[in-house]
Amino acid sequence: MTEQDKKDESKQSEHLSKILFEARKVFVTGPINMEMATEICARLHAMSHVSDDPITMIICSPGGHVEAGDMIHDTIKFIKPAVKVVGTGYVASAGALIYVAADKENRFTTPNTRFLLHQPSGGVGGDASNIEIQANQIVVMRERLNRIFAEATGQTFEKIDADVDRDFWLTATEAKEYGLVHKIIENQDEIK
Repeated sequence: MTEQDKKDESKQSEHLSKILFEARKVFVTGPINMEMATEICARLHAMSHVSDDPITMIICSPGGHVEAGDMIHDTIKFIKPAVKVVGTGYVASAGALIYVAADKENRFTTPNTRFLLHQPSGGVGGDASNIEIQANQIVVMRERLNRIFAEATGQTFEKIDADVDRDFWLTATEAKEYGLVHKIIENQDEIK
């Protein structure tokens, strides 16, 4: 790629970012990490500063770092504008955590989207005392996430806890029946 090609690509990216900012749309795509969370949260705060008009967030993610997901989840709840989320492709793990930050009436999905809820996992290492501390923290995180999903879906904590003992996949229709999704949509005019 030539230097001119890089400049042209950067200019196109800036132009697209400006259009999306003005349209009040944010994309959460790919693995969730702290770099992505910082960028998404900064964009949400900037949009909130400009206007109280609703923001639409499109999510297609395999999940990733739980605390990065927490950062985006908490920002959605923190800012004044309503955030309407649209799941597409798949909304998994930390992606589902972000998805349920929106009020239930603001949670939409396209028909072919799949959702994944599961217990958190992580690598542990070190001496026995530190392994025990890390394992306990995973248990605490699991309970916290299960409470968030129970509140967001209307399911009991016990049901969520049992369902996420293994990977728990849901189609769009199943996710709607489960309480994750408010409405399955086929075009953007259906987001009200």
